[in-house]
Amino acid sequence: MKPRFSISLLLFLAACGSAVQPPPSNINDACSIKVERPKWYKAMESAQEKWGVPVAVQMAVIYQESKFKGQARTPLSYKLGVIPMGRDSSAYGYSQAIDSTWKWYKRETGNSNAKRDDFADSADFMGWYFDQSTQKLNIPKTSARKQYLAYHDGHSGYRRGTYKRKRWLIRIANEVENRSKSYSEQLSACGS
Repeated sequence: MKPRFSISLLLFLAACGSAVQPPPSNINDACSIKVERPKWYKAMESAQEKWGVPVAVQMAVIYQESKFKGQARTPLSYKLGVIPMGRDSSAYGYSQAIDSTWKWYKRETGNSNAKRDDFADSADFMGWYFDQSTQKLNIPKTSARKQYLAYHDGHSGYRRGTYKRKRWLIRIANEVENRSKSYSEQLSACGS
């Protein structure tokens, strides 16, 4: 083999091995997600067992944050409408965790190899973060609305009530709560 072909083949194989799965075909149906991505569902069940956060709550927040896209990022900002200026935040992956919070999670849990574009790691992160919200802010793990507000604005922002001045965020948190209830009903019907 020629050296160029060998390098290209190795790069192609490396890319295939680290490929992130696309979102399930129907992200509005918890049963469909469970059937299409059984490993994802098992990861959310594991996070539920470990951290006490219901699968439906995890699913609703992942839906809102990334629409189940493993390489989701915040949009680029542009100056004068055409000059790229970078992203609004470092949020990345299924959970849209920012760099500093992801580092905190890795340090606190000892999961030093965790990746934000790995679904199981993202589910564990979300369970851990919601557990932190329960400990620090006394938010029930079943309250997708309150957990989402603390997830979006951070623990100190939630404590200060920064979300109260963000009507759009309160609307989205209510949507997350409704989606969590819908997912929970669906999972009950399909045999979670």
